[in-house]
Amino acid sequence: MTGTRRSRVLGVLPVLVLLGLLAAVTATLELTRSPLALVVVPACLALASGAAAVVAERGAGRLPERSARPWRALASAMALLAVGQVLATVRAGAHLELGGAEDVPMLLAVPLAILAVLRLLPPRSRRWPGSRTVLDGLIATLAVAVLGHVLLAALLSGVEGAADGLIAVGYPVVGALLVGVGLITVTGVRGARRGAAAWLLAASVAMATVAVGGALGRTLGSTAATVVTEQAWLAMLAASVLAVWSDPGEPATPDHDRPIVPLRGLVLASGIASSVLLLLLAGVLAGRPIDPVEAGGGAALVALTSLRTVLWAGDGYRLTRRLLRTEGYFRALVHSGDAVTVVLSGNGRIGWASGAVQAQLGWTDADLTGRLLAELLDDADRDLVPRVAQAVRGGTTVSLLPTTVRLRARDGSWRDVELTGAAPSGAAPAGVSGAADSGGLVLHLRDVTDRSAGQRELERMAYTDFLTGLPNRARFMAALGEVSAGTAPGCLLLVDLDGFKAVNDVAGHDAGDRLLCEVAETLRAAAREDDVVARLGGDEFAVLVRAGRDEATALAERLVVLLDRDHRPPAPDGSGRGGLVLPVSGSVGVAELRVGGDPAEAVRRADLALRAAKAAGKNCVRTTGEALDRVVDRRARLARDLPDAIADGGLSVVLQPVVGVEEGRVLGLEALVRWRHQELGDVPPEEFVRVAEDEGLIVPLERWVFGAATAALAPLLAQGHDLKLGVNVSVRHLQAGCLSADVARALAASGVPASRLMLEITESVLVDAEDRVDRELAALREAGCVISIDDFGKGHSTLARLSRLPVDVLKLDRDFLAHIEDDPRTAAVVASVVELGRTLGMDVVAEGVETPGQLAALRRLGCRFLQGYLLGRPVPAADLPALLVRPVAGVLAGDRTPSHV
Repeated sequence: MTGTRRSRVLGVLPVLVLLGLLAAVTATLELTRSPLALVVVPACLALASGAAAVVAERGAGRLPERSARPWRALASAMALLAVGQVLATVRAGAHLELGGAEDVPMLLAVPLAILAVLRLLPPRSRRWPGSRTVLDGLIATLAVAVLGHVLLAALLSGVEGAADGLIAVGYPVVGALLVGVGLITVTGVRGARRGAAAWLLAASVAMATVAVGGALGRTLGSTAATVVTEQAWLAMLAASVLAVWSDPGEPATPDHDRPIVPLRGLVLASGIASSVLLLLLAGVLAGRPIDPVEAGGGAALVALTSLRTVLWAGDGYRLTRRLLRTEGYFRALVHSGDAVTVVLSGNGRIGWASGAVQAQLGWTDADLTGRLLAELLDDADRDLVPRVAQAVRGGTTVSLLPTTVRLRARDGSWRDVELTGAAPSGAAPAGVSGAADSGGLVLHLRDVTDRSAGQRELERMAYTDFLTGLPNRARFMAALGEVSAGTAPGCLLLVDLDGFKAVNDVAGHDAGDRLLCEVAETLRAAAREDDVVARLGGDEFAVLVRAGRDEATALAERLVVLLDRDHRPPAPDGSGRGGLVLPVSGSVGVAELRVGGDPAEAVRRADLALRAAKAAGKNCVRTTGEALDRVVDRRARLARDLPDAIADGGLSVVLQPVVGVEEGRVLGLEALVRWRHQELGDVPPEEFVRVAEDEGLIVPLERWVFGAATAALAPLLAQGHDLKLGVNVSVRHLQAGCLSADVARALAASGVPASRLMLEITESVLVDAEDRVDRELAALREAGCVISIDDFGKGHSTLARLSRLPVDVLKLDRDFLAHIEDDPRTAAVVASVVELGRTLGMDVVAEGVETPGQLAALRRLGCRFLQGYLLGRPVPAADLPALLVRPVAGVLAGDRTPSHV
């Protein structure tokens, strides 16, 4: 049970318990004919009505004003009922069967109740519910009125006087009217509020029972009728309260689940009318005479029901024509495409095929109809239909389609057929609720035999090195992934030629190409049959050895011997050997593959071993060692665990204050991300941020930081603190083109205004920014965010570009502060940056303030905003309130010019 539903139950449960207790008390008093009943029963009904009115008003208070209007009217109606029962209590012992002052508020409650029911309709439906809906309500009203007349026939024949007539006739008519209006509401109300409308209809039925029973009780003095009336009264209050508290409010989105032809009202109205007519017929068969009123009502019911049936038949005819027209459009659309549409039954049998069936699949429509699709597929593709059906049910067809299968044509040949789309055969239109045909499928097929043949040739070319005929990098990485995923031992050899550049430069590229072909033949001949030899690019080769480390190392040493030779390129005229002798050798790096390891990580380790061989003088073999493996393993571990840390809350945010010297208080906070690994401990931010950038995780990482940082700032702003929040942004996030959307999403979720967020971007954006980066910065600035250049002065800045970018703040790199106290040149640079910011209208923030001397020097240079351990260390969000109220000692007041910080 959700929290909202639980709160609704708790809101209505006490009054339901009270109503149940009062029902027991009133029934006991009436059935025992207690003399206290004249006073206690109306008092109980007054208490019940008042309590229900209060609870209904509370329930209305949780809804928006427009959605609450019906329930406020209903609460007012129940309050009038309570007033009427209070008057009945005061007049206890009087001749209530003649009516009195207590009936006035009760009668006034009727139009309020009708208003409440009508206000539940959507705005358009409230003006005119529709002819069929009104007709249904009229049928129900007339049926209830006829039923009331049947029940009160004996009473009506003995009515004497205006008061008795009003009670005996008016009350049942009011009840019938309420039932008809309630039925109209149930039919016309939106789907989200239909439960509340159903409870209102139940309250209307209970009110009709009250009216009929009240008439019988008032006029005949029947105890049974009185008990039924009182119980129906309490049931009406309970249904009204449940209606209020079950209402979720007026939906903000359009109503898609309203049927084309209203059926609920038709079924209810027809059922009520048929029941009343059957009751009249049973009375005739039992010998009971029918008076003119009943006969006229029955005839009117037959006429209205017949009219409703005619309208229903007209609706059916109209919908049938629309269906036929739509089917014609569908057939024309299907036949106009180049794909074949196949409709399968629940057991996978082809029930209908349309399109260029013979041209695409090699069958005619008649040949395919009735066949099992699986019988026409290759053995490897026989599970296609169950897989597609499961994907359609789970909504995961995007990951499965398009897919290509082999299908046997009528002449026995095989065709490659692409399945481009799939859907349930009975799927409802978009936006319209309703269960689809759970068994059947609609498949879209296209013959791609020629395309597949071309693709296979292209794949062969794409996976083969054009010069040597060896597998290329892509093919080699695929094979490396297969071995890494298995359990058999394997090793990776990276081979790089020594002296190849001299062959290219001295003898020319043709000689270099011939050398590469010779090396390829040497490697292919030296490797074993199941080893994979590939050229990765340039003069770099790789060998995938399906053996352990010892055998791989022995092969690597043998390759070094085979490649160590003098290369004699041909003479320029192509006649034999020329006079050039160029020494060529090879260096090899060996890395052992780990079961289930990352192929890219194995290549990195082998590359590190190859560099070690080059550094050792070339023409040798080096294998990955323990120290090297630890470095690679740590990085691989961080890259593997970082996504889970982002998704599962393994990261945390601390915030460091930025102090205004002139203001003498904390003006801003910089959000810094931290990661405490469960096994590796605290990971430095510069380490895992670099991993995030290399592994393509910087965007989700910074999305998390935006959400956590703005969530931490929101309560501080609510407490009245005047703060801005700085968040570091990677240039790669800017280049991804989604930064403004991510920022908007975080601000909307936390409720933090955009003007409170300062995005800190590294100085490299001034040099490397592309047009889309400029557009992203401009969009963020236009949205109200503050743009800051972080670590200013550390990189290469372009002042002309700085003046054009939408930058508000310069954050001075902390390296300038290290010698600001004793180095006049450093102080002069800082002063020039402060003056530059003042000239360009930008605030300047000095980072890394750690000593009183640095603080004093920065104040002398006019730097207004400071950040560093001297003024505040990064703290968790929970410690910020204490940090913000602590005074910043030593900061003097000064100019109060507006700032972006």
